[in-house]
This record gives sequence, C-alpha cells and structure tokens, in this order.
Amino acid sequence: MTRNLFKFIMLCVLCTGCASGGFQAAPTAQSNPIQISGTNQDVVWERVVDTIHNYKFAIARENKLDGRIETDYKVGANLLEPWHGDSVGFDNRLESSLQSIRRRVFVSVTPVEGGYLLGVEAFKEIEDVPTKTSSAPGGATFQQDLSLRRDLNLVKQRSDTPGWLPLGRDPALEQDILDSLQVAFSN
Repeated sequence: MTRNLFKFIMLCVLCTGCASGGFQAAPTAQSNPIQISGTNQDVVWERVVDTIHNYKFAIARENKLDGRIETDYKVGANLLEPWHGDSVGFDNRLESSLQSIRRRVFVSVTPVEGGYLLGVEAFKEIEDVPTKTSSAPGGATFQQDLSLRRDLNLVKQRSDTPGWLPLGRDPALEQDILDSLQVAFSN
C-alpha cells in the first residue's frame, strides 16, 4: 500500500513539474518613452550614454540638439557570454547562439516641462546567408570532365557582404534599457 502511495505521489510531482510553485505575476512593462526628472541636460545626456555603454553598445552618432543617440550594430550575446546584456532572457540568448543576430539601439532625449522623456527603440536583424554553388562541397575543385582551359582563376571568392533581414523591434531589450535608465535616474 505504501509503495503504491509513493508511486502516486511521485507521478503527481513529475506531472506538475515547475507549475506547482504557484503563479507569478508577469513583469509590468513600462511605457516607452518614460519621463524622468532632471534639469541639467548634460547630466541627463551623460547618464543615458553611460547606461548604453553598460550594454556594450558603441555609440555611432549622437546629437544633443536633436536629442538622438544611435548605436552601432552589435552581434547578439549567446549563452556563453553572460556578461553582455544585449540579449535579454533565455530565448534571446538561445536564438543568438543558434543564429547570427545583431541589434541596434536608438534613444531619444526630449525636454518636457519638469524633466525629460527618454524613448528607446531596439531593432533586431538576422543574417541572411546566401547559398551559392561556390559554398557547396567540392565547389573549389577543378572539374575533370571539361577540356583544358586557360582560365586559372576557377576558384570563386565568397561575397564579403552578407545581407541582414529585419526581425522588427526587440521589446525585451527596450524594457531592460528603460528599467536601467529608471534606476540610473532614481539615485
């Protein structure tokens, strides 16, 4: 009897798995843009740039008059790079481990009454690797069935400019940057 009871309890534990821990509330998404309080534009600007640098994004262009910061493309961090913060969550890290993903961030700093509005847009792209005959196995070898040719440049070079396909915005990265900005301006 106790053996059957033990089997039943183990079956229940295995079937419920992690769902037995109770329900957790989903994290609330902040509005984009967020309003922060601040009077000195230079201090606000430097904190925004520091926050972007914490994610290891290099600044491509910044214009204080337009209130716009653009970053260079950054290849997404994979599961073996936990120190890079651009791939937020396990799903994004797994995707970046299995595919070539890159991200780019745009931040807008707009002065309003009583502070500034900070808007974040993160865009994600996937590499479009062309499948050519030159990348097939044996494509770089000389063919035996043709007559003798004088062209000695039969090996074709691979294209160095692969294309990238847009995947849209990355809301997880946007929310994570907004959370970091909120923390940076709460001190």
